[in-house]
Amino acid sequence: MDNVINLARWQFAITTVYHFFFVPLTIGLGFFLAIMETFYVKTGNEKYKNMVKYWGKLFLINFSMGVVTGLVQEFQFGMNWSNYSRYVGDIFGVPLAIEALLAFFLESTFLGIWVFGWEKVSKKIHLLSIWIVSIATMISAFWILTANSFMHEPVGYTINNGRAEMTSFTELITNGHLWVQFPHTIFGALCTGSFFILGISAYHIIKKNKAAWVKSSLKMALIMALISSVLVALMGDLQGKYLVKNLPMKMAAAEALWESKDPAPLAAFAVIDEENKKNVFEISVPKLLSFMSYNSFTGEVKGINNIQAEYEKKYGEGNYIPNVTLSFYSFRLMVGAGMLMLLIGLVGLYFYKKGTIYDKNKLLKLMIFSIALPYLANSSGWILTEVSRAPWIVFGLLKIENAVSPTVSAGYVATSLFTFAMLYSVLAVIDVTLIVKFIKKVPMEENIKINTEKEESLWN
Repeated sequence: MDNVINLARWQFAITTVYHFFFVPLTIGLGFFLAIMETFYVKTGNEKYKNMVKYWGKLFLINFSMGVVTGLVQEFQFGMNWSNYSRYVGDIFGVPLAIEALLAFFLESTFLGIWVFGWEKVSKKIHLLSIWIVSIATMISAFWILTANSFMHEPVGYTINNGRAEMTSFTELITNGHLWVQFPHTIFGALCTGSFFILGISAYHIIKKNKAAWVKSSLKMALIMALISSVLVALMGDLQGKYLVKNLPMKMAAAEALWESKDPAPLAAFAVIDEENKKNVFEISVPKLLSFMSYNSFTGEVKGINNIQAEYEKKYGEGNYIPNVTLSFYSFRLMVGAGMLMLLIGLVGLYFYKKGTIYDKNKLLKLMIFSIALPYLANSSGWILTEVSRAPWIVFGLLKIENAVSPTVSAGYVATSLFTFAMLYSVLAVIDVTLIVKFIKKVPMEENIKINTEKEESLWN
């Protein structure tokens, strides 16, 4: 059974992380397309139409891959995690159903209008369709995160005949965990879209393509990269403060804090001995964790060992400590990537304002590589979120070991794991090939009508 659990967890982890490569870019690029087309409709400048069509092709490739990889997720609930589905299906299934019936249908319907409606519907209707697609992608994320937040902090339920049943839909969608997680995820998605456009625009500038659409794409991406990076950091701070109060084990594991301390130091680096439940070596900043938790240099932050003792009294004997090493370094990878994004946004905008960014080849090359930063932050953030909930699959209600399908065999899970891994590897090659092909394809800039007064007022 241990083999089944580990294989099932690996399968879900691989397919989920791979799927999440596409979700933030879909949300981020969708928002950019809506902004770009708004500029086109307002100014009449064909440059923005070229931008929409160029980035729209990359959006469609990414959207298609996201749909294909996302379909696998729900099947796994029935195949590998049937006990989980039986236990919380009445609750977990509601936001998933709403996501499919409302958000995904909106995306699909209006994306069709947007793709095939050029020159067939009015400009305003066409613009409205991409805005609906953009908003629908965010609504889709909201419902998925509603389900996920219930797993971290169950609310609005009662246990009846050994199953969780919903008692309040309002509590489900007003879950405190949801409202610190959702904005953080959306701003992370905007970061992903920003750095994707920034890096590709930088590539074209290095290749001596300084067309108007490239410069405008770079400018728009730089502005949004800086804004979204700041907003991600601010929401991350609020999320951390929330976790300290409501899910202390998650934050203690992320900080490798074994004993409660007041004031609590922040470990920048640590050599962690999970077997003996201590840090062998660490480099820390005194009082900083207390400050980050309470905006004060005093304040107790609970340690892992203390929380473990509390949970044993509340839930019975057992190990309630997640993988501390993975939680600790996932958190630092996420924060480190976020800090680099903020720095690149600041430096890039500074040189753009000076008008010298087009001559900064090293910075432009760095921007190309910075495309990877939001992916590192998104993936490590989700790894931290899910790993630090262990041993619970639904906190306080259902453990991972009790959620797996009772009759599934290790051979079956191993076979499906291998099959999915191979299939996703093929999809990855196809995705990269298509994206690289379209990155190199430059749209023609013909019949550009410039209305400087309208354009400047819109930017301002």
